[in-house]
Amino acid sequence: MSYDWPRIHKVEDNFYMEISEVVIEHVLTHYGVEEIEQLTQEQIDELETYRSCQLGEYSVMQVGYSNIINMWESQ
Repeated sequence: MSYDWPRIHKVEDNFYMEISEVVIEHVLTHYGVEEIEQLTQEQIDELETYRSCQLGEYSVMQVGYSNIINMWESQ
């Protein structure tokens, strides 16, 4: 029998959600706001710059920053 991990995508989804929650909490605390909607365009630009220039291309934190930026843009 070969190795398998049924429903591994569920585990991955949980990791993505946890990373996103940590990033969102840190960003909101850093900027002193309570909701993503309260972030300004300048602050989102700072987050995009941080994500693309400071985080490694394969950083697991990329997903958290991408999610918060996408959430802000979709409102």
